[in-house]
Amino acid sequence: MNILSKIGLGTVLVAVFVLCTNAVQDPGKSTSKPSENMQEKLVNDYNIYALELPETMDFAGEPVPLNDPDVRERMDRELLVNTYWQSNGLLIFKRAHKYFPIIEPLLAKYGIPDDFKYLAVAESALENNSSPAGAAGFWHFMKGTGREYGLEINDYVDERYNLELATKVAADYLKDSKRKFGTWTLAAAAYNAGNGGINKQIERQKVNDYYDLLLNSETSRYVFRILAFKEILSNPEKYGFNFREKDLYKEIPSYKVKVDTAVTDFADFAKKFDINYKILKIHNPWLRDTYLKNSSGKEYYIEIPEKGHYKTN
Repeated sequence: MNILSKIGLGTVLVAVFVLCTNAVQDPGKSTSKPSENMQEKLVNDYNIYALELPETMDFAGEPVPLNDPDVRERMDRELLVNTYWQSNGLLIFKRAHKYFPIIEPLLAKYGIPDDFKYLAVAESALENNSSPAGAAGFWHFMKGTGREYGLEINDYVDERYNLELATKVAADYLKDSKRKFGTWTLAAAAYNAGNGGINKQIERQKVNDYYDLLLNSETSRYVFRILAFKEILSNPEKYGFNFREKDLYKEIPSYKVKVDTAVTDFADFAKKFDINYKILKIHNPWLRDTYLKNSSGKEYYIEIPEKGHYKTN
């Protein structure tokens, strides 16, 4: 009789999965730092653990009422979901090493608490992507909101994809929401639901605390998702994420070139700096076409990577 029929194909598959996968460690075990011998650390004890919530949590210095059973369950859900989505989590660790050093000083410059860098994680996973609804960039602005706050958005330039400019706009939006609602937690919720949406529910429900409001599914999870990313990214080993410094993504040193005229062909423009079109667009995703119209003479600053980091023909 075939051995698989004796022990069961499912058992074999589980055994293979167990041998090849490592997840969150037992909270009672100490974890050593990942070493150069990570291949030797394939742990044969893949388990799914219930996670113990921290005794206290806060968002931008504002306490999370973890003594409330509804709040505890909602926090537990987001911590579980984002801990055990391991591939996405590890990618976020890698990207955070590259992009947090850019985002953090900008938030500080504009008077926004550092915790809001985790809002960018919740929005885009630190990718210059777009949502099905049309929100784009790291901070996921809709076109209308971006234009309202001064971003240029057209067929040739979309500054929602410019991390520095979009971070300033995110800061302006969040400060407006904070002035309106009084707390950073409600400002974060309003980033998802809109100021109008939050204000409508505050007036309807006659409470002004995020944790007391009954909101739509997305917004009711939103702040907890941000908090989960804060907790996980602040404690990688606690949640089973093992990596070395060399595994993380790094920012490529660059400089800015001022352009105040039209550019007829960005492929030719790139060659002037010993790079190609692809590399130019990687560093300047806000340039949306192969050329740039600029009849007004507006000043743009195009990022050029320093030599030696890319191999080009």
